[in-house]
Amino acid sequence: MSDSSPLPPVRLRPEAELARDALATPLLSRAARLARWAGEGTRVDAGGSLVEEQLTAAAEVLGLTGEDAPQYAAEAWRAAVDAALVEVVDEEAGTVTAGEELALLTGGSPHDVLAVWLAVLEAAIGDASVPDLDGLIDALDEGGEIDLSSLDWDPEAEAEFLDGVLGNLYLLTAGEDGPGDAPVPLPALAASMLVPDDMDEPTDDVLEQISDAMMRLDDQFRILEPAGLVEYRPVDDALMVEEGAEEPPAPVDDTDITRYGMVRLTPLGVYGLRARLLEAGFEAPAVGELADKGADVLLDETSAFPPAAARAETEQWLTRRQSLAAARELLAAAKGADAGAPLRRLRCQQALSLVGPDAEPALREVLDEAELGGLARVWLSERGAADVPAPSQDMVFWLTIDTLAAQLRAEGNSDELQALVEGLAAQHSGFFQAAWRVEHPDTADVLEAMGRLHPDKKVAKEARKAAFKARSQQGI
Repeated sequence: MSDSSPLPPVRLRPEAELARDALATPLLSRAARLARWAGEGTRVDAGGSLVEEQLTAAAEVLGLTGEDAPQYAAEAWRAAVDAALVEVVDEEAGTVTAGEELALLTGGSPHDVLAVWLAVLEAAIGDASVPDLDGLIDALDEGGEIDLSSLDWDPEAEAEFLDGVLGNLYLLTAGEDGPGDAPVPLPALAASMLVPDDMDEPTDDVLEQISDAMMRLDDQFRILEPAGLVEYRPVDDALMVEEGAEEPPAPVDDTDITRYGMVRLTPLGVYGLRARLLEAGFEAPAVGELADKGADVLLDETSAFPPAAARAETEQWLTRRQSLAAARELLAAAKGADAGAPLRRLRCQQALSLVGPDAEPALREVLDEAELGGLARVWLSERGAADVPAPSQDMVFWLTIDTLAAQLRAEGNSDELQALVEGLAAQHSGFFQAAWRVEHPDTADVLEAMGRLHPDKKVAKEARKAAFKARSQQGI
C-alpha cells in the first residue's frame, strides 16, 4: 500500500465495546496477569525478558501447557514490558515491579485501555516480524550478538512487508463498501503485495514468491491472532508435508481455498490498524468524524468516499440537524464553479434524498438559481410536491452536463457512465448541437468524455466536434 492509496472510511465500534474486546484478548489478559504476578522474586535479563528458569513458572501462572507454553509466556511478558504493565526497577539486579499502565486496565477510561492495547499490539507485530528463535540462536556469533548476514532476513524489509500486508488487508476489507465479514484468502493477500499491477498472469517465479510469503504470513497471523487483531484460519498442515515423508497426507480437496489460510480483521483490529495508519501519516477517515463539521466540509470530504460510506457519513451528519436547516446549509455549500463543484452537487442531491418533507421550503428558495434549480425540481417532483415549475431547456442541459461531470470525477470512464452517455445520445437526437452551447465550465470536458465512451463512431465524432465548438466558445 503506497502513501497515495485512498483509504476507505471505516465504521468504528464504540470505544467502550472495543475496550471490553481488548481486555478479553489472550495476549493482553496474559500480559496483565503476569504483571500482577511479578514481584521481588521475578528476575529478568539485560533485555528485560524473563530469565529462562522463570518461563516455566510464568507459563504455570497463565495455565499454559505443552511444548509451546514457554514461548507464549515469553510473548506475554514482552507485551507486558512494552506496554509498561511492568517496569524494570533495577537493571543490574534484574528486578521488576508493576508498571504505571497496569492500573489503567481496571481504573482507566475505555480510551486508556485501548492505548494500552495498542502498545501490546505493537509488541505482537514486532514479534511477528522476527524469524523463529531457533534461527536466531544459530545466528549468534562468538560475542553473543546476532549475525544478520547469516540469516536470510532483513529486519527493516520484513517489518515493511508485514506493514504493507496489514495495510492491504485494511484497504481490502475495512471500508463501508468492502466485503464486510468475508475473510480474505491468504494467497490473495500475498499476491496483492507481490504481483505487479501490469502483470496479467503471475510468472512461475512470482508464484513461488507468493507461496513463500504465504508460509511467512501463516506464522505471523498465528502470532497476531492472540493480540485480537485478526481472526485467522491457518494454512492446512497437510499442505506443508514434504515429499518423501514417512506418512503420506490424507486426501484433501484441492479446490477448497480455505485450506490455504483465511484472515479477516476484527472490529478491534480495524481500530488498531487505523490508529497505526494515522500515526504513520496516512489519512484514514472514520464514519462520523464529519458530524460536527459544516456542510461544505461534508460535501468536499465525502466526494472521495465510496457510495455506502458517503451515505453513512451523511446520515450521521443529518441526525444532528433539523431537516430545513440542513437542506439550506447543503444547498449553500453545493454552489460554485470550481473543479469540485459538480461532485459536491451530486453529493448534495444524494444527501437531500435523506431529508424529510420539512425541507421543502429550502428547495423552493433555489428554484430560480442556475446551479441548483434543476436538482431542486428533481427533489420536489420525486416527492409529489404541487406547483413545481417546469425547467427551461437551458436548465435541463446545464443539469445534464453537471451530472455527467460529477459522474466523470467520481467514477472515471466507468460502465455506468458509458451506459448513461449512450442513453442520452439515443433519447436526444440533437443533444450535441445544443450541448456545446451550455455555459458550464465542464462542458468541453464532458463532451470529450462522451466522444471517448460512446461505442458508435458516428456519435463519438459528433461529440468530439461539439467539444471543439465548446472550447472555441470558451476561448480555450
